Amino acid sequence: MTEINVTPADGVWTVRSDDGVIVESRNAKLLTEGSLGFVVYFPREDIAMALFERSEKTSTCPHKGAANYYDYVGQSGRIRDVAWTYEDVTNPDAKGVEGHIAFYDTKVTVERV
Repeated sequence: MTEINVTPADGVWTVRSDDGVIVESRNAKLLTEGSLGFVVYFPREDIAMALFERSEKTSTCPHKGAANYYDYVGQSGRIRDVAWTYEDVTNPDAKGVEGHIAFYDTKVTVERV
């Protein structure tokens, strides 16, 4: 089985779209999975959830379970499937990101500030 680790993300992390900062968090978590780079997961309370709509896309990760996706809907337009979440994590090592949301850094900017 692939090794998964969830740790607190030090500092302040943000997500920016063309509209500006849409997430700012001091409570983000880093998930590392095997030899892959880390992924930043944000708690929902630090996200402007009014700007997101659940999309129809779903997927399944053999190490974390079923994922649901979100579209960003802002002034500059819609960014489809920009974020994902695992609402019922199947691996105890990944439970720390359950209900948190991660963003594709190819569609928005995810950075530590």
